Amino acid sequence: MHVVYPGSFDPLHNGHFDIIARASKLFERVTVAVLENPSKRGQWLFSPEERVEIILEAVQNAKLTNVEADTFGGLLAEYTKQQGSRVIVKGLRAVSDYESELQMAHLNRQYGNHPETFFIMAATRWSYVSSTMVKEIARYGGDVGKLVPQATIEALKGKLLVSQ
Repeated sequence: MHVVYPGSFDPLHNGHFDIIARASKLFERVTVAVLENPSKRGQWLFSPEERVEIILEAVQNAKLTNVEADTFGGLLAEYTKQQGSRVIVKGLRAVSDYESELQMAHLNRQYGNHPETFFIMAATRWSYVSSTMVKEIARYGGDVGKLVPQATIEALKGKLLVSQ
């Protein structure tokens, strides 16, 4: 079964990567779908293409051969249909994530091929990590080495003050 794991991944952190790795063990093929939102272009640290490169490097380093990365814009349910998938994977960190993701899951089922949403609970050790926090720590030269894959550290070095 082919699944789509969507998100902004700006940048990819270990919480994201844990969901990717766990999904890769459960499903035959995982597409990590990076959101393209032209109206927020100036708000992203990394371009969608850069985020795809980071993801591909991280999954290659981990030898996750059934994971690919792509970009998408528009409705997730339509993208899922274009990919030939009927399952969306989402990671949940807290109850607040569940409430918003439940609404999205119900909305997505109204479109296209009526995709199901498969929720994976964040591992406790990554439940506090967010891309926003990673960027904030990195902006001030803090050590993000325990929060992100090596591919993200290398990409951050070109954008922000980063120590390992």
